Amino acid sequence: MKWRWHEESGSNLDRRPLRQIFAERKDLIAKYVPPETEAIHAQAIAELKLRRMAANILPVGAKAPSFELQDHNGKVVSSSDLLATSQLVLCFIRGRWCPFCVGRMEAMNLIQPQIEEAGATLVAISPQTVKQSFFMHDQHRLRFPLLSDANNRVARQFRLAYRVPAAQEAVYHRAFINLPFANGDDSWELPIPATYIVDRDGTILYASASEDYTERPEPTEIVAALDVASENTMSS
Repeated sequence: MKWRWHEESGSNLDRRPLRQIFAERKDLIAKYVPPETEAIHAQAIAELKLRRMAANILPVGAKAPSFELQDHNGKVVSSSDLLATSQLVLCFIRGRWCPFCVGRMEAMNLIQPQIEEAGATLVAISPQTVKQSFFMHDQHRLRFPLLSDANNRVARQFRLAYRVPAAQEAVYHRAFINLPFANGDDSWELPIPATYIVDRDGTILYASASEDYTERPEPTEIVAALDVASENTMSS
């Protein structure tokens, strides 16, 4: 079986709300993935929720850690350079092998011009290697940088990183999802998906994360948050 969202992206852009796109993908998974496998994924999510990972991420009002990471072309990108000219929208994703991350990136790609118009720069961060980021950027025709966070160093500073449970690791092995190959290390660590808006002084203005990788904020929510941040800046 070849998942439709792993095919080369064509000219037909899916402009439906992200929740509708994800609902369709969940239906496909329910149709083709054995219930016992789905139960393992559900248990992994439940364990992360018990740890309250999303509630304990770096919060609004905190200072975002600075970073220097390689983009999909191997160029070093500095957060301080980005923040020198604009606010920053950071999307932490798991990798190109995750259909929900792919959907999220394609949806953010559609609103990238609106993010720029609001005076911000969009970048995505994942633990995957530069080569994997290049493949993802090229395949899905993304218009913003994909940064490679080796060993989840930046994700850990944002309190997003966790170790994949052994049962889920076994499922990924059976599904040929080779995280050591994709990420270039054998830690089996991933970030929970998260989105941040960072002001030019490094202050976090917006923070959203979920232990459930099938849940992401709508792109329209990000644009609205940028508009609020811009209004607050003009009124201060």
